Amino acid sequence: MSDPGDTRTDGFLLQDRQDAADLATYLSRARSVDPQAAVRLQGLDRVLAAWVSVIHPAGLLDTAPVVLGLRTMSLAQSCELDVTVAVAAITDRLARETGARGSDDDAPVWISAPPQEVSASWAGIVAPRTGWRSLGSVPAHRVRDVAHRGIRTVSDSVPTNSGAAVVQKVRARVWGAGSGWGPLEGPEIPDGAAFALDVLGFIPASESDVHVAAEASGQWVRLSTGAGHVLVKVSR
Repeated sequence: MSDPGDTRTDGFLLQDRQDAADLATYLSRARSVDPQAAVRLQGLDRVLAAWVSVIHPAGLLDTAPVVLGLRTMSLAQSCELDVTVAVAAITDRLARETGARGSDDDAPVWISAPPQEVSASWAGIVAPRTGWRSLGSVPAHRVRDVAHRGIRTVSDSVPTNSGAAVVQKVRARVWGAGSGWGPLEGPEIPDGAAFALDVLGFIPASESDVHVAAEASGQWVRLSTGAGHVLVKVSR
């Protein structure tokens, strides 16, 4: 752990142990989709942006959409950071800090940046920061239904003992398709975006009155709840 006045830039200082636990949960969810998942960590003044990929093309001929998850949280000190590292390296550090005996739950938690960065093709894809316009919203239960239907389709379509290439092809087909669940005023949104909202935990368990806000900027659609954002690159 670091003193809040420390000016080091080789890591980031979370507000408290609860924020550390929330980040660990988010990253663990990303790793449930891909055990070798990477995370792009950006420190922007006193905000940490944690980007993960839920779906992205595996090669030039892959038709899978680009579907990214974004979770932001306040930092206890200003930070300038932009690294892409293995999710496992960050979750290991978070586990050590949150599991330390005698730690004050309200004290800031310093997480050092892993020394080894990883290569991730999606990390170089940049979504707009500005210029977003509202498309409306979608009931959360509708989003969850699309996600769960897609999960069943993927499971039923993948033969037993299939290789990674076959699994990726099925996922690209299922999650790249659109079933018309997005707002009427806007582009067709791939079903993979609904899957990302669900698997990353961005749809609250109590969803009776929850809606997912949709915005567009250029070729991108951003889907947001109070828990986080999913950004998807769409065809125009």
